[in-house]
Amino acid sequence: MDDARAAVDEHLDLAARIDPLLTTAVDVAHAVIASYERGGRVYTFGNGGSAADSLHFAEELVARFRRERRPLAAQSLAADPTVLTCIANDFDFDDLFVRQVRAFVGKEDVVIGFTTSGRSSNVVNALAVARELGALTVVFGGGEGMPAAGHADLALVVPSDSTARVQEMHVLLLHIVLDQVDRWAAS
Repeated sequence: MDDARAAVDEHLDLAARIDPLLTTAVDVAHAVIASYERGGRVYTFGNGGSAADSLHFAEELVARFRRERRPLAAQSLAADPTVLTCIANDFDFDDLFVRQVRAFVGKEDVVIGFTTSGRSSNVVNALAVARELGALTVVFGGGEGMPAAGHADLALVVPSDSTARVQEMHVLLLHIVLDQVDRWAAS
């Protein structure tokens, strides 16, 4: 029971410290909305639990979050096992998302990488390439957020080195972003 209570206390303490990220979350929502208004799309990616968060973000845009509304174009680049395993096998795991970014992303798009450490090389590389292509880049990170945050126009870096707690805050922050986008799309 003590471990469970400690986890909840750590979660609540961290949630109380993410207020500075709320403005950035709203900025991310506005960037996503602006992309959709100019015909863009949203692309997401990450590894492990962060891949699941990238899938979650994309599916909420395509389906819906809280409101009945039109579907919005979004895709997680962590979703297709045939593409992922081919790139990892035939090229390099560090290029896992770079090749997909080069294949799909244009300057009107928003590219969102998830990395709890800020150091996932395939996420860092893909954000750098997306930025080179002129897309708006966003990172959901943790710890110091670097080097990923150095390639992001908007960075939601949770001030913690605990993977579990960072992922919990990422879900909260992505829900804040999605709620704003959902409200716009339903109007």
